[in-house]
Amino acid sequence: MKKIKVALIGTGNWSLQHCRILTQHPQVEFCGILGRNKEKTKKRAKLYDVPYYVDLKELIKNQQPDLINISLPNEHHYELTMKVIKSNCHLFVEKPFVFKMNEADNLLKEAKKRKLFFGINFNWHYSTPVKKAIDAIKSNRVGDINFITWRFGGQGGGKGLDPYGNLIETQCHGFDMLEYLNGPIKSVHSFMTNKTNNGFSTFVVSMKFKNKAVGSLLGSYDTSYQYPNTHYVEINGSKGRILIEDQVKKYTFNKKNSETAEVWQAGFFNDYEREFLRTFDEHFNEVIVNFLKGKEPPIHANKGKRALQLALASIRSMQTKKSIDLR
Repeated sequence: MKKIKVALIGTGNWSLQHCRILTQHPQVEFCGILGRNKEKTKKRAKLYDVPYYVDLKELIKNQQPDLINISLPNEHHYELTMKVIKSNCHLFVEKPFVFKMNEADNLLKEAKKRKLFFGINFNWHYSTPVKKAIDAIKSNRVGDINFITWRFGGQGGGKGLDPYGNLIETQCHGFDMLEYLNGPIKSVHSFMTNKTNNGFSTFVVSMKFKNKAVGSLLGSYDTSYQYPNTHYVEINGSKGRILIEDQVKKYTFNKKNSETAEVWQAGFFNDYEREFLRTFDEHFNEVIVNFLKGKEPPIHANKGKRALQLALASIRSMQTKKSIDLR
């Protein structure tokens, strides 16, 4: 079985999931970890029996990785990602892509110039309820979509460097998912509040789609992950309605005017389907498969740029109190 050498940049909490999957994947040779703090990086590398580095050039020279995974703090993606690209290394990055549109353009331009494999981890595509929703939409069971709603909330981790951090770093999943399910968003109009003094931590974005449907995105860091149904997606069409609850837990399809629902939820012994981390495992497995076949990433980094574009348009809408049209 052919293997590829993969290195990891980052030693934070989520990078532990990268370590887990890089260690377990049968077609991956986990070849090293790069971090900013020498002692922390050394300690993390020891857990997985891989070399540690604090210098990117040294990692690349010594290990010659086929692919580099990047899992850094949300607001520190640009500089090291650009260094990896200019080192002519293929890469797979965590969301959010970056916080500024010129940075997104620069990264994509430089990667395209070098014909690099450049994927981003929008792993929510790989939950079973989302897969079932896509199947129902493509087979026309839902009919013409009239409206679609995304709601996601939890407690925030404190005030970040950017006052719009929740919108850019967390709700990028929402913008990406709404377009994944229903196609391009044509315009947005948003309202936001910073009344908890934690940045603009709660907001609602109303939107129009190219297919003439309307939609909404509600995101909040002022609620709790412990509340039931903290996350859901509703898709309402001319033939029926889909409800996705807590992303991985439950899928419900109702045919229009029927009192009988079609429901999927993981069974008692099906811990695998209930596990959110499984979505990352499935996504990364497809990343490896596509890489070995010389194909594009399953989710290209340009989707990260698009999510950022929608977030920045929503910020501009709030600031100008006007709807913002998008291309």
